[in-house]
Amino acid sequence: MRQVAVLGATGSIGRSTLDVIQRHPNRYRATVMAAHRSVDDMEALCRTHRPLHAVMGDPQAASVLAERLADVPSVAVSSGAEILDDLVADAAVDTVVAGIVGFAGLRPTLSAARAGKIILLANKEALVSAGGLFMEAVRTGGATLLPVDSEHNAMQQCLPVDLEGRPNMSDVEKIILTASGGPFRGRSRASLDAVTPEEACAHPNWSMGRKISVDSATLANKGLELAEACWLFDRRPEQIEIVVHPQSIVHSMIRYRDGSTLAQLGQPDMRTPIAYCLAWPERVDAGVAPLDIVAAARLDFEAPDLEAFPCLALAQWAITQPGGMCVFSAANEVAVAAFLAGDIRFTDIDKVIAGTLQGIDLVEPESLDAVQALDQAARDVADKQIAGCFTRPEA
Repeated sequence: MRQVAVLGATGSIGRSTLDVIQRHPNRYRATVMAAHRSVDDMEALCRTHRPLHAVMGDPQAASVLAERLADVPSVAVSSGAEILDDLVADAAVDTVVAGIVGFAGLRPTLSAARAGKIILLANKEALVSAGGLFMEAVRTGGATLLPVDSEHNAMQQCLPVDLEGRPNMSDVEKIILTASGGPFRGRSRASLDAVTPEEACAHPNWSMGRKISVDSATLANKGLELAEACWLFDRRPEQIEIVVHPQSIVHSMIRYRDGSTLAQLGQPDMRTPIAYCLAWPERVDAGVAPLDIVAAARLDFEAPDLEAFPCLALAQWAITQPGGMCVFSAANEVAVAAFLAGDIRFTDIDKVIAGTLQGIDLVEPESLDAVQALDQAARDVADKQIAGCFTRPEA
């Protein structure tokens, strides 16, 4: 019986994970579940899965949840980053699903790595903001790192790996990272000025949270995933090619030096990569319908439009700079939040990122405190830009 900590339990990754766990009650149990402030959702999940611990990021939300679950004394409700650090490192947990979105997910993921856990990595910031620090923690802690993102999971499935899940890259010529192109693929830059948050969050293929949906629409997510792939597979940016594949059937490819290209295909459903990671090196039912390749009919590929979607080009540059992706990620989080709040336009997101990259001294952080300081400095610069340089869009 695998004891699983699900971080970000109320988000799309968390819910997909809990769905797979529920399908295999004799193999997995969610012993720890963490969320930020979604009390209603967390209460329902706790009543269904009966974890030993429910951790809320917001103390007031934790108090409300504790009252709601007074009739379920087996679930201990708490709040605080230190408590979550201790729980993911505890011997009672062997597998940690790192699904907390944003910088908040970095600290517990680092704790899991240092404690040598099996880590199902869905939190991008662990690698994007602190790649060197995190990978060193994985190595020294003896953790097993399995990527949940559909693209990186596809790469992992197309590579030979050892018993610790480490891929063998010796015969690889190039990684091909696919992108759906988001809901605005094919549109001109000028046509994106009036895009609304609702339109940006309406992804054509995937069901995701609002922040990651906007990242997909701007192609910022592909920049984040490029940085992740560099760390996960020890590649330089030029060894990874990004192609737009609107059907989201081919999740990524590996090109070998003998001319072979291996691809992983499947439905656009996150339960497939999650089930792969939970069961690795075995396979279990994910509850996902098999791909009907005849019904899929055609698979299209094209180059990304960096003029219409400059976030990707900014990320490609930032990856080459010390601390650049930490700043990129922080600025992007601030800009996306401002866009979702109606404070800036869709086409202002990349402007905030560019201005932040230009307005801060870039340095490679070598500790968690240094990562947090650089992240906060980037957020401050981004906030000042939004307050002073952009006009709130008309309703």
